[in-house]
Amino acid sequence: MKKGTIITIAVVAAVAVWCVGAYNGFVKKEEIVKKSWAQVENQYQRRSDLIPNLVSTVKGYAAHESETLESVIAARSAATAVTVDPSNLTAEAIAEYQQAQGQVGAALGRLIALKESYPDLKANQNFLELQSQLEGTENRIAVERKRFNEDAQGYNTSLRKFPNNIIASLFGFENIAYFEAAEGSDKAPVVEF
Repeated sequence: MKKGTIITIAVVAAVAVWCVGAYNGFVKKEEIVKKSWAQVENQYQRRSDLIPNLVSTVKGYAAHESETLESVIAARSAATAVTVDPSNLTAEAIAEYQQAQGQVGAALGRLIALKESYPDLKANQNFLELQSQLEGTENRIAVERKRFNEDAQGYNTSLRKFPNNIIASLFGFENIAYFEAAEGSDKAPVVEF
């Protein structure tokens, strides 16, 4: 064979190996992001699973607070109805999911605040344990959301780098949206005594 033919074959083989490596790298990073998303959903599900026990405990002490109890149950129901397909992690889908989960958080905040009006509830061991579990779950949610954002950043960065962006556009890999702070969270809450 001629020297030119050997060089051409070597270049084509090197480009093919690079393309396969880049493609497989995107697939791997995309799966990491999907796994991170599953962990976010897992922690939200944990919180959702704790809510019925918390509502039942509060119901025994604050039965006439039915509006607050019903709002927690309704928010939980609405939040569990919102799902996001891991292969379609768009900004809109994540925002809708985040909004539904935010409503659950707000309703839980009102429910937890009831303990100030009911001293017996404040002393109930079951309530205190559930409250502690919810606080721990909220921390876990924050950690998993942070991890998801980090994984999405790594994936998005590799998509945008040259020459990987060529392979990404050829095979339809797209940016993944991040969790963002809820609207209005840039303002400190007003605390009055």
